[in-house]
Amino acid sequence: MNPHADPFLHFAEWFEAARADDPQPEAVNLATADADGRPANRMVLVRRWSSEGFEVYTDTTSRKGADLAANPRAALCWHWKGLGRQVRVEGLVTRLPDAQVDAYWAGRPRGSRLSAAASHQSQPVESHEALAKRLRTVEAEHGGQEVPRPERWGGYLVTPLRVEFWQEEEFRLHDRLEYARASTGAPWVTRTLQP
Repeated sequence: MNPHADPFLHFAEWFEAARADDPQPEAVNLATADADGRPANRMVLVRRWSSEGFEVYTDTTSRKGADLAANPRAALCWHWKGLGRQVRVEGLVTRLPDAQVDAYWAGRPRGSRLSAAASHQSQPVESHEALAKRLRTVEAEHGGQEVPRPERWGGYLVTPLRVEFWQEEEFRLHDRLEYARASTGAPWVTRTLQP
């Protein structure tokens, strides 16, 4: 594997290949830890990224939101089985500005906006039917009008300090390339890792 100048160029190349092979290449495992270091992970979508990092949008009062407030670090892992590839990211997390979150919210399908407005993610609910009833209520409240972004719904930027590209090879002699830096402004250093 030949390294690029920075991992985002490498990621863009691999993501384009995954887009041709995987129906949902933006699906990623997001790992967080609470203030006591207890880990949790779940699948989310990363639809946007830049040289600054990877964006995740969610209910900020959810379990992952509480974890990120208490311990603003996260790990991401994409696995594109058809290509025999995975990308791992570890980094620092910051909240995205409201204007950026509003712009993303406006581009979501109406049904997704309604569901997010109706659901207080990770909070207990009496039943799934109770949640469906709440969705119908929210839909009736807004009729055919815009669905405003709930204050609790926001976005996070995962700024990598470490990115690893893993390519499956025969007989488990996998090709692993790591990009790492000491801080967000520092230059990237690459090295090959043994499988």
